[in-house]
Amino acid sequence: MAYLLGIDTGGTYTDAVILDEAADAVVATAKSLTTRPDLSLGVGAAMDAVLDTIDPADIAMVSLSTTLATNALVEGQGGRVALILIGFEEAELNRAGLNDALRGDPVVFLAGGHSHAGAPLHDLTEDDVAAAIADLPDGLTGFAVAASFATRNPEHEIIARDTLRRATGLPVTCSHELSQALGGPKRALTALLNARLIGMIDGLITACETHMAGRGINARLMVVRGDGALVSADVAREKPIETILSGPAASIAGAAWLTGEQNALVSDIGGTTTDVCLLRDGRPQIDPQGARVGPFRTMVEAVAMRTSGLGGDSEVHVVEGLQAGLRLGPRRLMPVALAATHYPDIAHLALDQALSVDRPAVDGGQIVIPLWETFPRGLDPRETIVAERLRQGPVRFGEAVTTRMESPALMRLVGRGLVMLAGVTPSDAAHVLGRVATWDADAAEKALTLFARKRSGSGDRIAPDAQHLAQMIVDQLTAQTVDCLLEAAFAEDHRDWDMDPADLSMHALTKAGLDQHRGVIETTVKLGVPVIGLGASASSYYGAVGDRLNTRMILPEHAGVANAIGAVVGQVAMHETGTVTSNGAEHFATLGQSFTDQTAAMTALEAQLKSTATDKAKAAGVEDIRFTISRDIKEATIEGQPMFLEATIKVTAQGRPRIADTA
Repeated sequence: MAYLLGIDTGGTYTDAVILDEAADAVVATAKSLTTRPDLSLGVGAAMDAVLDTIDPADIAMVSLSTTLATNALVEGQGGRVALILIGFEEAELNRAGLNDALRGDPVVFLAGGHSHAGAPLHDLTEDDVAAAIADLPDGLTGFAVAASFATRNPEHEIIARDTLRRATGLPVTCSHELSQALGGPKRALTALLNARLIGMIDGLITACETHMAGRGINARLMVVRGDGALVSADVAREKPIETILSGPAASIAGAAWLTGEQNALVSDIGGTTTDVCLLRDGRPQIDPQGARVGPFRTMVEAVAMRTSGLGGDSEVHVVEGLQAGLRLGPRRLMPVALAATHYPDIAHLALDQALSVDRPAVDGGQIVIPLWETFPRGLDPRETIVAERLRQGPVRFGEAVTTRMESPALMRLVGRGLVMLAGVTPSDAAHVLGRVATWDADAAEKALTLFARKRSGSGDRIAPDAQHLAQMIVDQLTAQTVDCLLEAAFAEDHRDWDMDPADLSMHALTKAGLDQHRGVIETTVKLGVPVIGLGASASSYYGAVGDRLNTRMILPEHAGVANAIGAVVGQVAMHETGTVTSNGAEHFATLGQSFTDQTAAMTALEAQLKSTATDKAKAAGVEDIRFTISRDIKEATIEGQPMFLEATIKVTAQGRPRIADTA
């Protein structure tokens, strides 16, 4: 008998599920807290819980999905990398969000790059690269390399990559390895984000492989890509950027498998994000512009998913004004209820000290938790001072930061994933309201009592007690979730609304329609498709969301592990893309060769792409391969005659990975 093991690692929980391949049924599910910095503990606990029900030797395939990459980009976390730009001007940093994505990481500019025809614009040698990186700071975790028109000729990116690897031993990401599309700054952004994620995703894959070996599982490990397809663990290690939206893509597959719905909005609430996608005719749409996560538009092919920094563990903010108002996210905090479970003495002491005086605590009773295994390198002086105070473990915020000048240093440590804050979240509110009882509800009650003492612009407390504040937080989560779903619905609707979907979702007429306003004007707004609610906390919050949107809310059994289910019901899909260019009549270039005939050039390119895609699909375990081939030919009309400019060919080889015969 063959079983499939699906694993999903999110910001708060790691889920595991066992599927019976023959019966197409769920055999076992389990949840474990995601453990940082050692992810293997959470992964191992979730795997062990489901493996107790079967013989591990019967596992035929293991598949992994994750929201770690998505969460890191939303929260601005990841390793510290250097960006090597070849043949670009400094002004290019203002395009495609590159400056924002750099977050102060170093940039090196080198002469070089190629023209649109692939001809070098300037020589580049290994000595040039070595000299340029000589003064880079310590503490880097990798490099990203982008050269102008590297998709036409990657020679200079390859020179830089090989030199950097020899000189530093660190991972190097080249932009041409991630996308064959034009648009240098956007390719550079994609390479930068990929380089920042390599250590995180490598650690997760290693944790899975190590535990598989320890439990005697001799099966292929696959990873869900952002378009829902499966790739080998080796590919995911090299291109972790392709795992952004991996968890959401798996959740879409899981939603379709669990419900059988053909047309619905799928809303997956995790600890850090809410991911919304339209399921149309049983399939998610692919974003033609590339995956967008938070403020960044990448060149990664992925499902058309709208990801917002709203989850069960989102930070609660007080909105300034005369009337008390709240806003959630986008940063994730460790819920106080969870922090008190891990560190009861520290958490309760901090909360009791803050509650002992009848005024709002300056630090809100927050706790600062170090996440490193060894003391981090490459810190500036203020970061070092703050980190030194955390050497012995978690401390109250006011003990970690003693001056206003140190707060930015702490936030930089948070941004690099070295430190986490514990504070009030919707998960704490759910504990106070009795909707869940997973962690320390007493600590959550204390934290919300303390938070309720904050003042509005009128000088009044924002809430009379913890119960009222908890309901305010849950109501705000409902409101922001409704906005996320409406924005996605307006964006996916076929009507030309002549207004941004986000503005439409907040429009006064939309709100009046949701209120079923009846006056001189009567308005009604409702979703035309049901909503499938996924995530461990969906049942706690999403009933009110369905009521507000006047639509059917579907909360399927196993909704809390839909990502892990989706991880093992997907298919392998290997994409290969190439370009044929022309410098004039009877001169067509591709694959480093010249052709005198357009058809011959395109046929040669297509054959090479098909061969490469086939090899990769077979390496991933696919035996029955199906091909999809698309051609995008660009022409111009000159004196009434069509003139060939460029052709882009994309070949996809796909199929289910072979399920091992455990007999």
